[in-house]
Amino acid sequence: MWPWGHLGVAYLLYTAYTHRRFDSAPLAVPALALAVGSQFPDLVDKPLAWTFGVLPGGRTLGHSLLFAALLIPAVYALGRYVGRVREATAFAIGHLSHLLADVPPSVLTGDRSGTAFLLWPLVDQPAEEPVGGIFDAVFTYYTMGAYEWVQLGIFAVGAVVWYRDGAPGLEYVLNR
Repeated sequence: MWPWGHLGVAYLLYTAYTHRRFDSAPLAVPALALAVGSQFPDLVDKPLAWTFGVLPGGRTLGHSLLFAALLIPAVYALGRYVGRVREATAFAIGHLSHLLADVPPSVLTGDRSGTAFLLWPLVDQPAEEPVGGIFDAVFTYYTMGAYEWVQLGIFAVGAVVWYRDGAPGLEYVLNR
């Protein structure tokens, strides 16, 4: 999934959570933590694999449930320690929604071959074509097929809901 799709999925899940849990729209700082969490697996894996060659592929360490099992409790403990549990929760929802959204639609038909990244390094990854960095990935692999249109639609719905929620976090982006 592309970054905007991850952001849309994460925001829709998080706003549903906050409306149900707190009967209110997301707050600004947790919304920003959510945005970072929704991109975090790619921010870890893509540079380390595609730019530095440290990881074997673009969906390994940051996309692994084993990594998430260590990361999320650490983030939550830090959030509790500094009094930012909402932010920690938002980051965790963003991170986990990223992993869920990267599971390919083919899983619905019983093809689980695209889910090996969830158990990296215990399960070997399928071979990945070499990528010469993020710009190469965008300009080489980007096409607007049905799956990309669905992602764009999810992002658009998420953007409308975010706007209706009062655009939480925008004030920090504009004032910094």
